[in-house]
Amino acid sequence: MKKRLIVISVFTILAISALSAQQIVESIVAVVGNEVIYLSDVEGQVVQLKAERDPTPVDELRCRVFEDQMIQKLFLDQARIDSIEVSPENVEADLNSRLTEYIRRAGSEQALETYFNKSMAEIRKDLREMLTNQYIVQETQGTIAQNITVTPAEIKKYYNTIPKDSLPLVPRKVQLSIITVEPPDMEASKAEVRQRLLDLRSRIINGESFSTLAILYSEDPGTAPRGGETGFATRGELAKPYAEAAWSLKKDVVSKIVETEFGFHIIQLIERKGDMVNSRHILLKPKLSSDQTEWAILKLDSIASLVRNDSLTFQRAALMFSSDKATRANGGKMVSENPSDRVNWMTLDELSKEVNLVVRNMKLGDISEPFRTTDSKGNSIYCIIRLDDEIAPHRVNITDDYNYLSDLALRDKQNKTYQNWIAEKIKRTYIRVSEDFRDCKFHYSGWFE
Repeated sequence: MKKRLIVISVFTILAISALSAQQIVESIVAVVGNEVIYLSDVEGQVVQLKAERDPTPVDELRCRVFEDQMIQKLFLDQARIDSIEVSPENVEADLNSRLTEYIRRAGSEQALETYFNKSMAEIRKDLREMLTNQYIVQETQGTIAQNITVTPAEIKKYYNTIPKDSLPLVPRKVQLSIITVEPPDMEASKAEVRQRLLDLRSRIINGESFSTLAILYSEDPGTAPRGGETGFATRGELAKPYAEAAWSLKKDVVSKIVETEFGFHIIQLIERKGDMVNSRHILLKPKLSSDQTEWAILKLDSIASLVRNDSLTFQRAALMFSSDKATRANGGKMVSENPSDRVNWMTLDELSKEVNLVVRNMKLGDISEPFRTTDSKGNSIYCIIRLDDEIAPHRVNITDDYNYLSDLALRDKQNKTYQNWIAEKIKRTYIRVSEDFRDCKFHYSGWFE
């Protein structure tokens, strides 16, 4: 049985604290160094996991949760000994981001307060404490594993320990280049959108419901069903022009037209609390006329012909003609939109539906016919793409997937280091455990010694 490192979701931990003192007797069930674990810490998480349909029997689940929490306390105790601290700014930034997501998921601040049976101030305090502890544990683990590396021999040995029929399947991966064009006379399309928003704004000012009109007309699929309501967000989570407009509004006032990379908006402030704001908006996007669509297709056709006839390289054509600012500077090369994984190799599932369908039937070096898709902001675009390189679907092997296996081998070595550290730390730490958990079958021995 492999030991799972402790990464408890903050939403789950918050749910633990939602249980009132009347429901669970607030007694200490373990002392680990200078850290304590309360019965409510354990029982609350068990309740939450069962609510999430964890199939583990309750008694076994309670023991697993309890040991997980004792392990976390070992790391926190070591952090205290080593005087490990974390940046309050990083914690606060993460706190705001997560709290925004929880409010969005719950539907409103009031709904979140009802769910946890706590005020927003109390929820924020609990979340800050939990995040701080998680950051400290991560820093401590980083210190323990900071000098761990793997050699080529260790990577090969790790690979050979994996049964061949258990090796994961790697899906087809591709490298693509893209050229998009922006048709002329877009100002006319933009003017039409502005006029439509002015008409909607007038109707709202004259008494019609902003929410109803957002449901009927807004082109933001994420907020339109909710009457345009975005949920609470910080400035950094909103497009800059949108944030500036929202923060300048008074409650229930409707903004002038605001342009962002997503399109054109009118905004109404619902509520502002500290560094967060809740607003609703109506989003409209400029549409291409049939003439503009035809122009885009003909333009892309001519560019593709130049490249196919070797009159121009694809990279040079992208630099000269592409309207896609994100790829134009690097010759049209597409990269993953995941900010933590900005690489050229992408699986088909990472591509938009339209690009996915086109790429499926392409061969290496092919340049597609012009087609319509949407960019990362949800705007319609016309483009051509080239299949630059591909890796066929296959089972992981040491020749094609050396870097992937290197990461797996490193994580495996780190996990073993953590396990050895935990076993030794248990021997060197004052630990007192309630007799209520003596019948548990823990992964690590020594908790009761």
